[in-house]
Amino acid sequence: MKRIPTVLRIAPGLLALALLPVSNAGTDEPVPKKEKLPSKAVLRKYDANGDGQLDDGELARQKADEKAKRDAQRAEELAKYDADRNNKLSKAEREKMKADKAAARAEHKAEKETTQDPHDEERK
Repeated sequence: MKRIPTVLRIAPGLLALALLPVSNAGTDEPVPKKEKLPSKAVLRKYDANGDGQLDDGELARQKADEKAKRDAQRAEELAKYDADRNNKLSKAEREKMKADKAAARAEHKAEKETTQDPHDEERK
């Protein structure tokens, strides 16, 4: 019987160890979440005390502004697409809205492609 080289005998075990998930299951520390930092524009707008971070009050103001913006957008869509004026979008009305948005995206994409920098072709 042939002898299997040592490398081939230990390779499956090393591969299995390499593929094991790394966790902190034995520790009391929670897994840290990757914190999403605010953009410079958001900091300029909402960081009232200028410390480079958004505190609870500043975050509340940002969230309130975002909610107001979403509510205004929904009201605008309802006014535009609610044909039967029942303050709800039916399936047909939602489909019309989706079709209009898809057409607007396609138009924007086509416009973007036609107004591309003429030097882009030379760079490729």
